[in-house]
Amino acid sequence: MLLKSIPKVDKFITNKAFEGLSKTLITKISKEKISKLRDIILGKKIENYDENILIFSVLKEYFDILSPSLKALINATGVIVHTNLGRSLIDKTIFEKVSNIASSYNNLEYDLQKGCRGERYEHITKSLKELLGCEDALVVNNNASAVFLILNTFCKDKKVAVSRGELVEIGGSFRVPEVMSQSGAILKEIGTTNKTHLRDYENAVQDEDVKMLLKVHKSNYEIVGFTSSVEFRDISNLAKKHNLIDYYDMGSGHLFDLPYGLSKDEPSIKKLLENSPSLLSFSGDKLLGSVQAGIIVGKKELIDKLKKNQLLRMLRVDKITLCLLEESINLYLKDELDKIPTLKMLNTSLETLEKRANSLKNSLQKLENFSLEYEVISSKSFVGGGTMPNKQIPTIALSLNNKTLKPEQIEKILRKNLVISRIENNKVLLDFRTILENDIEKLKNILEKEFRYE
Repeated sequence: MLLKSIPKVDKFITNKAFEGLSKTLITKISKEKISKLRDIILGKKIENYDENILIFSVLKEYFDILSPSLKALINATGVIVHTNLGRSLIDKTIFEKVSNIASSYNNLEYDLQKGCRGERYEHITKSLKELLGCEDALVVNNNASAVFLILNTFCKDKKVAVSRGELVEIGGSFRVPEVMSQSGAILKEIGTTNKTHLRDYENAVQDEDVKMLLKVHKSNYEIVGFTSSVEFRDISNLAKKHNLIDYYDMGSGHLFDLPYGLSKDEPSIKKLLENSPSLLSFSGDKLLGSVQAGIIVGKKELIDKLKKNQLLRMLRVDKITLCLLEESINLYLKDELDKIPTLKMLNTSLETLEKRANSLKNSLQKLENFSLEYEVISSKSFVGGGTMPNKQIPTIALSLNNKTLKPEQIEKILRKNLVISRIENNKVLLDFRTILENDIEKLKNILEKEFRYE
């Protein structure tokens, strides 16, 4: 009897609750739900059936499917280049400039001067050459791609000398030895985990199968104590002497001195280019503060060979990436660094952060029946994104505490409201180093909604 009450799909989908919705998707979901309901009834797991519950179930799945998976968050962790939260932000004004090109036909691979097919990389090469003073440049979809393309182009079936202390593994199980193997290059380990000397490289170049001297940035760890490593300048000079390629996988890479002494032991891209290295590569969405991209700079003759590698077509970037990256580079050229959110956050003074934190604190003090205890405190955070490991930056945060809720419970409530915080000393911290100024009011409203009691 219960089975007979199950509606037929073609009749069920005509319900007014589904008006204006995609008939194709509603039909698919309804078939699945009704089939599952039939199995449950046959298994005698229910004794009655309500069609309204079925309608609600179909609508819920419909909107769950169509709800965007990527959502805008409030980053209150204090980690500026947060790998899990999208790394560097892009200023909205850049998107406004790019939107017209992205939504129109454009000269991505068309030479307006000659009236024939052009090269997509020319659009960004001009700006990069002007900014960095390099011979040539090439952009691929991320720095891992840059490493793979370079090794495959120049070192297939040839040896690459790398310090044992630089055989890194970064996020997503990207391991230098395995990438090298996949590219066709042969790894030649030199030195030891904690100490590598110039003589180790000098010994390596005696091997006639060695084609490249590679230096890899220690992106997410640091070796301290009884250690030594070789400056890239010295590696580069040795490679030139023996007619080899010198290549520095910088990982992140930055252009100018950073605050709080962050760049003390991290030479900038410009500084490294002063010695005319063969090749450098770095990420676009880390300390450069732009979109995901792998930027390769160096000798024109080597860049030309990279362009001829058939793999490049699989690793190339699209028009939107090129537009956004070019606009970011132009901000550097125009000295408008305050429009690069990553740099702006790094350079925001503690006084400004404290002022913003106190502004939120003062707003919370006006609330009645507010269940959280809060305090403006000094703290430390990290740049993030695998850059400058173990180098902390000072910050200002608002600590949150509750006598009945554990810090993990407060963190979970905030996370459900798309606020990502951190727990430190058994308290939840909202770090103002990464909270955007226009998100402070939104944050106050979330706290008021979730932590006020009647």
